[in-house]
Amino acid sequence: MIDAGNYIVFFEVAIYLSAMLGIGFYFGKKDLDHSDYFLGGNKLPGWALAFSERATGESAYMFLGAVGFIYVTGLSGIWILFGMFFGVVVSWLFLAERFMSERKKYNVYTLSDYLAVKYPKHSHIIRWISSLIIGVFFIFYISGQFAGTGKTLYSISGVDVTWGTIIISVIIIAYSCMGGFMSVVWTDVVQSFLMVATFIVVPIVAYIEIQSQNLSISQSLIDMDNGGNSWIGGLSGVGLGVMLFANFSWFFGWLGGQPQLSSRFMALTDEKEVKTAKVVALAWTLVVYLGAFLVGIFGSALYKQGTVADSEMILPHMLSDLLPPWATGIFIASILAAIMSTASSQLMVITTSVSEDVIHKSLGIKLTSKSLVKISRITVIVGGVLGLILALVSKSLIYTVVSFAWAGIGNTFSVAILLTFFWKRTSGAGIVAAIVTGFISAIVWASTPLEEIITSRASTFFIALLAGVIFSLLMPDKKVYKSNVKTETV
Repeated sequence: MIDAGNYIVFFEVAIYLSAMLGIGFYFGKKDLDHSDYFLGGNKLPGWALAFSERATGESAYMFLGAVGFIYVTGLSGIWILFGMFFGVVVSWLFLAERFMSERKKYNVYTLSDYLAVKYPKHSHIIRWISSLIIGVFFIFYISGQFAGTGKTLYSISGVDVTWGTIIISVIIIAYSCMGGFMSVVWTDVVQSFLMVATFIVVPIVAYIEIQSQNLSISQSLIDMDNGGNSWIGGLSGVGLGVMLFANFSWFFGWLGGQPQLSSRFMALTDEKEVKTAKVVALAWTLVVYLGAFLVGIFGSALYKQGTVADSEMILPHMLSDLLPPWATGIFIASILAAIMSTASSQLMVITTSVSEDVIHKSLGIKLTSKSLVKISRITVIVGGVLGLILALVSKSLIYTVVSFAWAGIGNTFSVAILLTFFWKRTSGAGIVAAIVTGFISAIVWASTPLEEIITSRASTFFIALLAGVIFSLLMPDKKVYKSNVKTETV
């Protein structure tokens, strides 16, 4: 049953979902070839790709997880944002343009295809292993996002979790299927504006409420009695080092290894667009991260610990409590936007991996551009349905996998990209070793007590890096493929 007092919120969310579906329908009617469907066909402006990358990168974790974490921990929660912010800065300043130039040079559409073309002797195994890792992790990752939409919709409208999950999942699958990368990016633009508006408006409203009640932010942090008023959480020595390193470890996953993010870099058209995109992306990140931190801190002043049963729902709670229903509906849509943006982008990664890397390149099946688009749309539907089924029947397993997917995908491919970009002695064997070792170590490490000592978000990166360096030295590529050089110089 839908609570009568939430009809306005529900109506605005319905309008938002309809708008996302409308964007997908608009691009679905266009005559898209496979380059349009995979990477936008060099038709997307840099500012739009920047908004899309940021919306995709900041999933429900920022709106629910990070804000809830800061609400519970206090000032020391800033370090988790610091690690992620530094990773975003490095990726845009040092990797984005390189991704663009490498995509143009090798005429590739996916991260795994790029690595395969760079190391042709090992191309077959790189494509298969990469596709397997991406497919396994992202199906579970998508199912976690789908489950999150149902939970969020239930919290603000009373819609049954199962039906909420099904409805929003179908909408995500539909607009991703119809317009591919084009519709995903433009829906991301809308979603990105909603997300940044939320973290501008809510801190202001919360601060005004704090002043009206004559509450003390500093006293509320002291009353948390868990080091909430300390930037280092009241820790020292080894404990402080572990805390800082664990939070900063999010940095490693941003270094080019998230396929759904690197695809935005690859879609950039020229240096001018890259410069515009950098400014937009970094400004957006600064505003959102600062806003997320303030929402968590102000929330701890307004609502004592234990007042909100689920700390991850502190932002939705503040929206419904501090804003009128018409405003609540708009900003609740931003939380759904964060989830939907990530889920749709991950669907596109699976799609391009299956249709381009497996069917077209690995199996060598000759297909026309139109046929590739048709297969891609079928893949979106199949991948989306699998994710939806998992979201409905295996929630505990979903969240276990999502918890270390960042390490399994981000760290694994970050190492492969960094070695390829910046170390000339990297070999195909080294890339294969880094990918396989990163994948296995992420699963094994996160499943043992070692995770409590050093998070897999950091350990996986260094284990994969070590494997990549060792195997590159032991098994170097004996032949320099001069054909690419000749092609470039002709």
